[in-house]
Amino acid sequence: MLSAIDAAGLKDTLKGPGPFTVFAPTDEAFAKLPKGELDKLLKNKKKLSELLSYHVVSGAAVKAADIGATPTAKSVAGPELALTAADGTVKINDSATVVQADIAATNGVIHVIDTVLSLPKPGKAAKKKAD
Repeated sequence: MLSAIDAAGLKDTLKGPGPFTVFAPTDEAFAKLPKGELDKLLKNKKKLSELLSYHVVSGAAVKAADIGATPTAKSVAGPELALTAADGTVKINDSATVVQADIAATNGVIHVIDTVLSLPKPGKAAKKKAD
């Protein structure tokens, strides 16, 4: 995650005043990406920055205990993240599990997750049914 943040040029942003909530994938999470995907991302600073920005919430330090009362959070990339907590397990977008929660940072909190979050495709947001 740290080398990807450097490659995306986000290091200075994340050193800002915050507060930030960062959902940081493990190295193993990045290794689960399809073969060659990480190399492609590291070569495309714009896409890498968008993907990593989807893992960050600005303006709030959301602790694991607050997730039940905070069902969604707007990512820096724009799309909302779905946050759920049940039976002591915190999940993001029903795909990533928090494996280490509430790591204090000087400008927020970090939650380590086991899966790299995928940015939703444009126009693929859930549509409300007409009555």
